[in-house]
Amino acid sequence: MPTQPHKPSTFLLFPWGLVSILLLIILNLTLNDAWFNKNWSWIALVLIIPAAILENFKVGYSTMRIMFLKVVFSLLSFLLVGMAFGSALTEYYNFKFAKIDAPIKAIDLPWYVLLALVVLLMIQVAQLFSMLKAVKREFMQMDPDQ
Repeated sequence: MPTQPHKPSTFLLFPWGLVSILLLIILNLTLNDAWFNKNWSWIALVLIIPAAILENFKVGYSTMRIMFLKVVFSLLSFLLVGMAFGSALTEYYNFKFAKIDAPIKAIDLPWYVLLALVVLLMIQVAQLFSMLKAVKREFMQMDPDQ
């Protein structure tokens, strides 16, 4: 009796890491600097730990759809963080070296936001490597020589 292929749950397809990166950048841009400066550690903790745990649940599932979406969402995360880092470096460069006094539109990322973004990207990299390990294991099972 053939089994029906069932769809993976929305929980597995949801980009937890990408959403936490988006929330961290949006909260940094919208909230008052004094309030965010006092509570940054709690905000980062609330966004980083659940993202790491929820992304870690995806490791055991090696269906192609989940793996493809994981790679796409990781690439989008790197793109988003790269754009935020680039904007922050542009502001720093113009202020420090170019001596431009005119206001330039740029994202102002404090060091703690940069640190939280780097931690979230390292979680993404670890998840990608564990996913590649699962793919290798799956291919080794299909190898007739083994």
